[in-house]
Amino acid sequence: MATLLAHITVKPGSEDAFEEIARTLYERTHADEPEVRRYEYWRGSDPRTYYTLLSFDDHHAFIEHQTSDHHETASPAIGASVESLRLEWVDPIADASPLTATDMQPAPDGANELVVTYTDRFAADVAEWWLAQR
Repeated sequence: MATLLAHITVKPGSEDAFEEIARTLYERTHADEPEVRRYEYWRGSDPRTYYTLLSFDDHHAFIEHQTSDHHETASPAIGASVESLRLEWVDPIADASPLTATDMQPAPDGANELVVTYTDRFAADVAEWWLAQR
């Protein structure tokens, strides 16, 4: 499993544009990616703040999402509207979530350059203290 929380701040005046991107990505991700478990966007309490909760069957499915046509097509618009983005890998608490533990996987053998680059760039950061709690 691969689960993360994206912390997003959009540029002033970009809220409507970002929310339209979010709607499109939500629709395409759920329609085209059978290994997605959670993919949701949320407004934060502070102005211009948003969150995305993403969970996929495994890290490979997350990388497939990142390199999908719909995500790659949206990337320039995301870059134009987002001021800052921080990805936080999260791990479910056993018996308090239906999701399973976040685990990192290397790029598959024979993966193309974009998949290898994204696998390195978006490596699942499994915190040491989680391992003791599993």
